[in-house]
Amino acid sequence: MKTQPFHLAIPVKDLETCRAFYRDVLGCEEGRCATHWVDFNFFGHQLVLHQKEGFIPQKISNPVDGHEVPVPHFGVVLTWEDWHLLAEKLKKLNTQFVIEPTLRFQGQAGEQATLFFNDPEENALEFKAFKNIDQLFAS
Repeated sequence: MKTQPFHLAIPVKDLETCRAFYRDVLGCEEGRCATHWVDFNFFGHQLVLHQKEGFIPQKISNPVDGHEVPVPHFGVVLTWEDWHLLAEKLKKLNTQFVIEPTLRFQGQAGEQATLFFNDPEENALEFKAFKNIDQLFAS
């Protein structure tokens, strides 16, 4: 089966604030839009922000490798170099991380660099990279 980009739609209360965040902070190119939604090219995938009055995000987490990982969350796997560039950019922007840029599963299958932060609507985002991308699904 040939892989295609994924599609993800998320609710937001303040469409314009989130629109600016995904465009200006993460550098996502804006696509189609209407009064209450906007598409973004989210690192080659389609992300749609839907304005939803009364949306209240829930904050829950699950312990993983000594950290409380927010669930649900979404993000992408970047190259090792691109992950480091993004981590530095976010640090310079004084991003409040949920989980600071760190290495997880050191010395184990699936060793990865990861970081978590929230968008303006508290949607949790994770960006990760593998030194060895062949270990993406290693067990």
